This record gives sequence, structure tokens and C-alpha cells, in this order.
Amino acid sequence: MNEMLSAGIELMIIGMGIVFAFLAMLIVAVNLMSSVIQRYFPVQQVAKPVSPDFTTTTDSSIIAAITAAVTQYRNKHQ
Repeated sequence: MNEMLSAGIELMIIGMGIVFAFLAMLIVAVNLMSSVIQRYFPVQQVAKPVSPDFTTTTDSSIIAAITAAVTQYRNKHQ
């Protein structure tokens, strides 16, 4: 029984070591690929489109329609 337990613990340590080594190599590979891509393919700055200012261009008929809809909703759901 003692031999089986020590063999099981040894197998567990070997397995955990292999998984740890694989994950460490995976992290190194991802970081290496990231640095290579950033070096040879840099991110280009894209001009941000200017959004229109909706506060100054709001039509009065839209405001009237929204006000009427809110008033109707409040009267219906009192």
C-alpha cells in the first residue's frame, strides 16, 4: 500500500510539473508573438470621425413628438 501511494504521489508531481512547464512555455510563446507582431506590424492611428452635436441640431418637431409621447404614457399609466 505504501508503494502504491508513493508511486501515485510521484506520478502526480510529474504530471503537475509537465502541466506547469507547458503553461510557462505557452505564456512565453504568446508574449514573444505579441512583441513580434507589435514590432513589425505597428498599430496605425485612425482619425476619429467627428460626431455631430445633437444638442444644437435637434428639431423642434422631434421634441414635440417626444413630449407628447411622454405625456400620453404618464396619463395612461397613473
